[in-house]
Amino acid sequence: MNLDLWTKAPAAFGVIALVIAAAFYFRIAALPEGNDDMKRIAGYIREGSMAFLSREYKVLAVYSVVVFAAMAATPSLGVIAGAWFLTGAFLSLLAGFIGMKAATLANVRTANAASDNSKGSAKANALLTALDGGAVMGLCVAGLSLMGLVGVYALYAGTEQLGTMLHAFAVGASSIALFARIGGGIYTKAADVGADIAGKVVENIPEDDPRNPGVIADNVGDNVGDVAGMGADIYESLVAAIVATMAIGLTTKEETLAHLLTGPVNGADGKVISAKVLAVALPLILSGIGLAVSIGGIFMARALKNSAPAAVLRSAMVAPPVLVVAITWFILPQFGVQQGVTTALAGGAIGGAIIGLLTEYYTGHYGPVKSVAEAAKTGAGTNVIQGMAVGMQSVFVCLLLIAGVAMLANFAMGDLGMYGIGIAAVGMLSGTAIVMTVDAYGPVSDNAGGIAEMAGLDPAVREITDELDAVGNTTAAIGKGFAIGSATLTVVALFSAFSLEVNHARVLAGLKEMELAIDRPEILIGLLIGAVLPFIVAAATMTAVGKAAGAIVMEIKRQFDTIPGLREGKAEPQPKAIVDIATAAALSQMILPGVVAVLGPVLIGYVLGPAALAGALAGALAVGASLSLFMANAGGAWDNAKKFIEKGGVPGHPKKSETHKAAVIGDTVGDPFKDTSGPGVAILIKVMSVVSLLIAPIIALKG
Repeated sequence: MNLDLWTKAPAAFGVIALVIAAAFYFRIAALPEGNDDMKRIAGYIREGSMAFLSREYKVLAVYSVVVFAAMAATPSLGVIAGAWFLTGAFLSLLAGFIGMKAATLANVRTANAASDNSKGSAKANALLTALDGGAVMGLCVAGLSLMGLVGVYALYAGTEQLGTMLHAFAVGASSIALFARIGGGIYTKAADVGADIAGKVVENIPEDDPRNPGVIADNVGDNVGDVAGMGADIYESLVAAIVATMAIGLTTKEETLAHLLTGPVNGADGKVISAKVLAVALPLILSGIGLAVSIGGIFMARALKNSAPAAVLRSAMVAPPVLVVAITWFILPQFGVQQGVTTALAGGAIGGAIIGLLTEYYTGHYGPVKSVAEAAKTGAGTNVIQGMAVGMQSVFVCLLLIAGVAMLANFAMGDLGMYGIGIAAVGMLSGTAIVMTVDAYGPVSDNAGGIAEMAGLDPAVREITDELDAVGNTTAAIGKGFAIGSATLTVVALFSAFSLEVNHARVLAGLKEMELAIDRPEILIGLLIGAVLPFIVAAATMTAVGKAAGAIVMEIKRQFDTIPGLREGKAEPQPKAIVDIATAAALSQMILPGVVAVLGPVLIGYVLGPAALAGALAGALAVGASLSLFMANAGGAWDNAKKFIEKGGVPGHPKKSETHKAAVIGDTVGDPFKDTSGPGVAILIKVMSVVSLLIAPIIALKG
């Protein structure tokens, strides 16, 4: 068994993923864009998206340089660790840039494919175009993350520096993800809410009406929030899960890790491979298998393009986890690894798929959403109350499932229970490429529908794009549930890695191990501090969306009042002004959450010590996981309750009725819940944990 070859395989799969992504990108670019109106509208969306990304990346470049300087000046970290921090950050930004370029090329071409029956089924070709647009993002996220981690492992395997370099890489990935997700989330929801209120409520015009100057900004937001932002989020989750599991392997005693093996394992050179070496390499190997299976899943989905879009995408998300488990069951004996690892991996992989299905139940057109729609009959207040109740119910079920996955992994691995939970997190993220593909498909199809509406294409075209968009809404909700569920499991593993790292440093210094007894004052103080941090981030992001949306409403009203002929459709709106308002709000308001996530653990650790920081991580995990799930699922329920009414789901209460208007208000509340604050809180707890892991050796001797 050649372990070196197997640990390099994920990087090889990463290269293959990037080659396929490039092929998809150029295939999309070669497709026709449609008529001049479609090209003009798509140009506005592309220009606004790249302008936002350019300005955001300038801010993030300054942040990255400052953190690099701080790390370089810290004796226990140094310039090399700072360089790996920059590498983790750069690869995250690169994946977002390439993915959003592809999405903004695919949107108009999807709309055009839906209008062209000359090459067979318009729906099938539109589905394929949107799917390929999403696949570029999915393949780049998974490919670049694995290539970066294999690079760190290849250079530092067997050295004392491996842990530090892995943690530095993960901090780069995590902090960029926080800024990208929150910045993109503020932008997209400010534009969405502002355009909706100004259009549907103030001017009483349809969604995606070309007269509304906020519509372009809304379509831009789909790309910067749900493509670039979500991509950074999933990229970071995969990196954090792998690094957490590798860190547990690095700091667990060799005699304990021996339980991982069924007997002595010899390498290709005949030498015995230690359990520690295998424990550190295994997460990379399993993730490489997941990427290979996901690539196959993408091509399977493409081959099924003539089937119903919902069936295609659901199959694409459900099949890969099952295949990963089957392949792992066959391969692990070749490494002499006990099959408890397969059980833990299966728990995470299948648990992730179930979380997606649970999210679909609570946010799709099923009982919970129908109850929210029915509640709108008696006004906005009851609609909001019922939506909050549905969100709260979903937290109970989803977190119970995550706890069940953790318990299964712990039981399967015995003395290596926390390592098993890390493997479960890796399993949950093993299908990252296909999950991100399906998730990014959503905004591409949404943009396609907007372009079709604004360009005045035949209603039959809009029927196709609406069907694709409806599926995209479902997959987006599944993606958010998957992201939050995997974040929760990952943070459990990171918490264990932090504790092990601290104790490893304390033992080397001749000190007793840190005690995490719940009755210690510093633990309780840390718990309380950690519990309030998710609320700070949620409040800051909600406030930012509300203020920016208000400014956008006023600007749209100004344009309708001052541009002659705009209401009559005889003049062009000025979408650039709306884009500028949303961009400025996003870039200024994403700073506070970033400071809380990065500096919070540092201050708590240096001032109160590692035990208090452990308490803060536990408090942030418990509250943050619950709050993020509640906000994401409540927001999804409000959104789809409105759409359920629009489709005639509540007899006697059609679109533009008082019931519908009440549901629109609920959706307005839910927009920042599901796309800004909920995902932002989920990333917060990951960033706090990764930063804590990096500084663990530095603060370990305090207290």
